[in-house]
Amino acid sequence: MRLLTFSILKNCKLKPSLCKIYQNISVDFSQSKIEPLAEKLPGDTSYIEILPSWKPDEAPELRLDILRHMRILPNFVTEEEECGILAEVEPQLKRMRYEYDHWDNAIEGYRETERGKWNEQNEAIISRVREVAFAPNSELLPYVHVLDLAAAGHIKPHVDAVRFCGDTIAGLCLASSAVMRLTHEKKPHLALDALLERRCLYIMSGVARYSFSHAVLGGEHSVWRGERLPRRRRVAVICREQPRPENRQ
Repeated sequence: MRLLTFSILKNCKLKPSLCKIYQNISVDFSQSKIEPLAEKLPGDTSYIEILPSWKPDEAPELRLDILRHMRILPNFVTEEEECGILAEVEPQLKRMRYEYDHWDNAIEGYRETERGKWNEQNEAIISRVREVAFAPNSELLPYVHVLDLAAAGHIKPHVDAVRFCGDTIAGLCLASSAVMRLTHEKKPHLALDALLERRCLYIMSGVARYSFSHAVLGGEHSVWRGERLPRRRRVAVICREQPRPENRQ
């Protein structure tokens, strides 16, 4: 693919336990060393399913790492906010055709664009994503990636190219739920599924980005805990960090 109080609480529809966690978070910006915000916001692990091929006693530290670096915050936006974002991107997307020949062969049935400016309401949502997902001193790419995946489309297993973005990405999953599969690059039996529920925010960093490939399942492969998850058209709105200086070209 190409290239203090949280305002999230105003529209918080998260599970009560997670809302309490967020309400109790405080960040002292006077400290010389700031702990990344993302490390303070645990995801809901009930949306992660370790596959049976990964035995409980195998690579336990890696298991903990992947649960820390693949985080899902359900109901991050309201239905109204979802409609507002889709309404802003739809005029541009509907002028584009779905493509089936992505430049690195990673996606089938997609259209995409980037946005640097949003209306006031949607800019507040994007700012909320950035506040929650990235450390305050992170250098972010100025444009937000909008990826529209057709109902019949899918994203093949891949590891993101480091020359296009940095360690962390954060995406809103809109219009449809989807299942993302993460598979260890060297030990493919170490795998897990993540339920990207409609209107969630998913945050990927560390080992989830570089030690595991990720794919968005399509068709008959879109299954969550043994049951088919019919997937409609899905729109992801993705914020990314700048690539590390040594990886920029």
